[in-house]
Amino acid sequence: MSFVSEFDALPLPALLREAREAGSAAVRESLARERLSLTDFARLISPAAGEMLETLARRSHALTLQRFGRVVRLFAPLYLSNECINNCKYCGFSRDNPILRVTLTLDEVKREARALAAQGFRSLLLVAGEHPKFVSRDYLRDCVAALHGEFSSVSLEVGPMETEDYRPLVQAGADGLVVYQETYDRAVYAEMHTAGPKRNFNWRMETPERAYAAGFRRLGIGALYGLADWRHEAICVAAHAQYLLRHCWKAFLTISLPRLRPCAGEFQPLTHMSDRELAQLVCVFRI
Repeated sequence: MSFVSEFDALPLPALLREAREAGSAAVRESLARERLSLTDFARLISPAAGEMLETLARRSHALTLQRFGRVVRLFAPLYLSNECINNCKYCGFSRDNPILRVTLTLDEVKREARALAAQGFRSLLLVAGEHPKFVSRDYLRDCVAALHGEFSSVSLEVGPMETEDYRPLVQAGADGLVVYQETYDRAVYAEMHTAGPKRNFNWRMETPERAYAAGFRRLGIGALYGLADWRHEAICVAAHAQYLLRHCWKAFLTISLPRLRPCAGEFQPLTHMSDRELAQLVCVFRI
């Protein structure tokens, strides 16, 4: 059993109706609850709840202070390689893009890390495309081992691996793994990922569970808002988070809200999410 089974059984049509059609009374009813269900979550990302943004923000702020105090944890991404064997329509690293490909040597990784440390960063996120030759398990292990002693936290955002391939990275000092599902809409996922192992939707969705089994104690998930309906994505992320909190309870869980916006180039976001809707979603995830 994994989250895939629970995901496939989600009553998404009913939840999406709540997210699109919930009225003010239903929103207030959900806001009054101390612990939110998925139905409550769906109501709080509705247009009606968007009209109560100040109320959402106040509750979110109070809970943030209660749980974390006045603390902001900063990290810096360190890009190791733009080599990739996947074709993803929205990504500049895509295999068929005619760009200069670079993979940092271990000495270059250390130099980049020292530059970040000089700016005060003590937490690193090592980022790379998915390529088993250039971004191998052993290469990642060596990068983590070289940096572990100088940084309080070293996390990874790389191509999904088997549990046994993750274990040496944890042993070398990596404590976190970030993997975005990109989109929880199976049809859009298939359209966006045209070649490479990333086409396997279920394999990617199960990655946080494999990482947890390998010993990672910080898990990060999220969707890339702009690929599919943002309310659909948010409900699925919330369901995924609930599952991980139940089954991977020894790990800290983080949720990221990356958003695609119009830019130069061929690919443009398929859907739009306004600044106000993004603020609403941030508040609801905190609640």
